[in-house]
Amino acid sequence: MIGYAFCGSFCTLKKSLSSLEALLSQGYDIQPIMSETVYSTDTRFFKAEEFRHRVEELTKKRIVHTIKEAEHFGPISPLEALIIAPCTGNTLAKLASGITDTAVTMAAKAHMRCDRPLLLALASNDAMSQNLKNIGTLITRRSLFVVPMCQDDPKGKPHSLVANFEFLTECFEKMLLGEQLRPIFI
Repeated sequence: MIGYAFCGSFCTLKKSLSSLEALLSQGYDIQPIMSETVYSTDTRFFKAEEFRHRVEELTKKRIVHTIKEAEHFGPISPLEALIIAPCTGNTLAKLASGITDTAVTMAAKAHMRCDRPLLLALASNDAMSQNLKNIGTLITRRSLFVVPMCQDDPKGKPHSLVANFEFLTECFEKMLLGEQLRPIFI
């Protein structure tokens, strides 16, 4: 089973949902995971209940959204792989610092402690400032992979990086072979 986690970069959730659909269409068995914020927050992009319903309808599984539920993804119920898409700068910083305070960070911690493959699709307004060191810290882990990313608005948001979600499926397949799709920065 593959874990697919959503964090609160609300403007990228639609792209992430398309990536989830692409993986499901290829026959992958996917367990959805959401940060508590995504699970419960209505935004201009989605109503939380509508988004949850759509994800559960697609995956045919109940969403894991609490730390207690996510803890099982360690040795008890291991995932083959975990995708965090989008991975916010907040979640990135927590992963780099070993902080576990959401369902997503707990799932990642439980998953990473067994050196199983983790794919991050970053979406962060501070990726090229405060969070650049965290990208560097995590990218050196042998079981961690990233979806190629680019600046989405170099003039208006000069420190922002967003994953190119169109590459997520290809990145996932390469990750299962132990390979990183390159270039990382496009």
